[in-house]
Amino acid sequence: MKVILYLSLFLPLFFSAPAVTEPICKIQEKFELNGLYKNGDIILGGIFAIHFTTVVPQLTFKSKPEQWGCDSFDFSGFQWAQTMIFAIEEINRDQTLLPNITLGYRLYDNCVKLPVAIRAAAALVGGLEEVITDYSCKGLPPVIAVVGDPGSTHSIVISRILGLFRMPLVSYYATCSCLSSKQEYPSFFRTIPSDTFQVKAMVQIIKKYRWTWVGAIGSDDDYGQYAVKTFSKQVEKFGCISFSETIPKVNEKEKVVQIVNTITQSTAKVIVVFASEADVTPLVKEIVRQNVTGRQWIASEAWSTSTVLASKENFASFGGTIGIAIRRGEIPGLEHFLLQIRPVFDPSNNLIVRFWETMFGCKFQENINKHNSSALSGSKVCTGSEDIRHKNTAYSDVSELRASYNVYKAVYALAHSLHNLMSCESGKGPFENNTCADITIVQPWQLLHYLKDINFTNHLGERVAFDENGDALAIYDIMNWQKTNDGAVHIKTVGRFDETAPAGKELSLIEGDIFWNSDSRTIPQSICSESCAPGTRKATRKGEPVCCFNCIPCADGRISSEIDSIECFDCPPDFWSNEGRNQCVLKEIEFLSYKDPMGISLTTIALLGAGLSVGILVVFIFYRNTPVVKANNSELSFMLLVSLTLCFLCSLCFIGQPTNLTCLLRHMVFGISFVVCISCILVKTIVVIMAFKATLPSDNLMKWFGVAQQRGTVFLLTFIQVVICIVWLTIAPPLPTKNTKYQTAKIIFECNADSFIGYSCLLGYIGLLACTCFLFAFFARNLPDHFNEAKFITFSMLIFCAVWITFIPAYVSSPGKYTVAVEIFAILASSFGLLVAIFAPKCYIILLKPEKNTKKALMGRAGTN
Repeated sequence: MKVILYLSLFLPLFFSAPAVTEPICKIQEKFELNGLYKNGDIILGGIFAIHFTTVVPQLTFKSKPEQWGCDSFDFSGFQWAQTMIFAIEEINRDQTLLPNITLGYRLYDNCVKLPVAIRAAAALVGGLEEVITDYSCKGLPPVIAVVGDPGSTHSIVISRILGLFRMPLVSYYATCSCLSSKQEYPSFFRTIPSDTFQVKAMVQIIKKYRWTWVGAIGSDDDYGQYAVKTFSKQVEKFGCISFSETIPKVNEKEKVVQIVNTITQSTAKVIVVFASEADVTPLVKEIVRQNVTGRQWIASEAWSTSTVLASKENFASFGGTIGIAIRRGEIPGLEHFLLQIRPVFDPSNNLIVRFWETMFGCKFQENINKHNSSALSGSKVCTGSEDIRHKNTAYSDVSELRASYNVYKAVYALAHSLHNLMSCESGKGPFENNTCADITIVQPWQLLHYLKDINFTNHLGERVAFDENGDALAIYDIMNWQKTNDGAVHIKTVGRFDETAPAGKELSLIEGDIFWNSDSRTIPQSICSESCAPGTRKATRKGEPVCCFNCIPCADGRISSEIDSIECFDCPPDFWSNEGRNQCVLKEIEFLSYKDPMGISLTTIALLGAGLSVGILVVFIFYRNTPVVKANNSELSFMLLVSLTLCFLCSLCFIGQPTNLTCLLRHMVFGISFVVCISCILVKTIVVIMAFKATLPSDNLMKWFGVAQQRGTVFLLTFIQVVICIVWLTIAPPLPTKNTKYQTAKIIFECNADSFIGYSCLLGYIGLLACTCFLFAFFARNLPDHFNEAKFITFSMLIFCAVWITFIPAYVSSPGKYTVAVEIFAILASSFGLLVAIFAPKCYIILLKPEKNTKKALMGRAGTN
């Protein structure tokens, strides 16, 4: 029988086995375990960490089991055990909860060692301290459920054992997220939240303060390693882990020093530690010894409220530590109960004697006689009447009930489950054939069924329930290590994390109450690289984590409007990046405006040219009967001056914001005006040639090129240009368009000549007439006439052609509004060239040399030629 029990207990450590729902037989076996015991109708088991260390005996197959020795009594752990006793006795006094049922308890000390914890579980499951007289294996099992173990690793092993018998294990301090698997641990529950939620709380804090470069340290057990793994996965979503270290379970000086060296060499200023108080203590001591400061520590719930570590000596290095703590609770009457404890010499309750001797530093005479040791002969003898009220220890401190409160909730969860089981109505039960369980012979697997659905509100108004994974509702207190005015270190509550709160409101912190252990008292920074400001993007460094990067300015036309943007975005077509590259602004619309200095200058010159043309026209009209005007074909001269006036004025259509009308008019008016102008000059040149030829004997050419022919020629040549303009404007009219081809930062508002052929025909026709006129004038330049107009026409055509030949490359290479300015300049320059070259000599004679404006003078000079 013993062999079967041991196999069922220890084989699950390595193999999985099917669940067992039969009653558990109690088998005799003597184990010298420290514990507390009280009989009852139903017994609840408990496993607590009351001693820190153990003296491990040498076990062999031939040796007898020896007693596991424990020392370093932990008053906090003993308070947890006493809290379970208090809760059970409180329930026994309550007539509404489990009436007529008395709960008993059997509590053991695990000495923070896995072998001791396993032996305690074996004692609870098998009832190994009792002599078996009934081998039928019927009736109540030794314990119906177990409260414990506080350690995650211990709970993993014990839960595998108890899971075979479907016996509930309700832990009050094991937080490893691995225990949330119902497939592996079907009977495991806990009143403390899983590390998954603790990690969420830490990540929320880290994200709140924009820490992206974090160090992680965990103890060398399931608790620390699972927590660090989960934490790293969460942080990698928005930041990086600078380093990850493991604290050895055995105090290895070299390993601890190596961890401290890693901390000092890292640029990470925020360090998260998942470890128990006992495991983290060597690291804390070494950090204080090396005077490592300037780090922001984030403590897990296992050491965040440690009054031993939160001391004056450690404050320089660990002041300002932010910790996650189990929710604090109030247990009315607990303090009075704790102070009523008295030593009783009972082998089943030997922990009370050990507690008393440790508390008052004495030994009971019975223990001195029992050990028969000369070393104890001089010890102070305990009387049992010492006043515990005068002792200020963690045992009697009920100001921060956290783990004890979880123990309290665990006991009440089991009690309510039993009560619901007992309250089952016949025929409405959850078991086969709708049967109910019998409270007098209740089995663990039956209790397990009710425990899954437990849901009640305790005296604090807190809802006690388990989710589908057997985890408690995740509510944490956020703690902060601060120094009071008298120099003492105070662990202050500065916020709360509530997983049940609405999304985005889980974390609430009292900003003004948080103490930062830095010279500036400001929030510390922990980043590998400074954040990239808007207008830049992150570029990771080769071979380094993604949190280490360079900030590259966005290119022209691209922006980033957020901090730490990973890429720059193109601005919309009509927008451009501002100087800071963090905002898209409307592109500057560029066109030759009347308000521009260049626009003003060109407008002035155009009006001046038009005014001169009109002025000369007035002079010619006024002096139309004078020989100079008559000799130069006054009608053609009048027409030429009108066309030159239009040439000057058409340039104004090129200035100002382009519109549909101006785009249509500017080239049409320009093309027709210049054709009229060149046609008049061409006809004048032909007239000069004809006049010279007419002076020869028997030459009668002028009758074939009279006034009607001259007018018809001008009209015909102009009509051809009109046809070209009509065809061009009909097929592909120039319309206002936004050109971003040449200048990406600006929008050039221009008239887009969609038809290059149409524009080329317009200019080509003007060029053809100009070249023809130039050739005629060139051949007639040496005619023997006193006032040979052919010379002036030749010179004017030379200027005209030179201007428009140089216009082409200047027009093509000029950007933006300067393209239009070049075209206007060519129009004005060529117009002034014609006006000055042709009419300046005539005006000079008419206005300044009137004596030469006579027929005699003109004829006389002609005769001399």
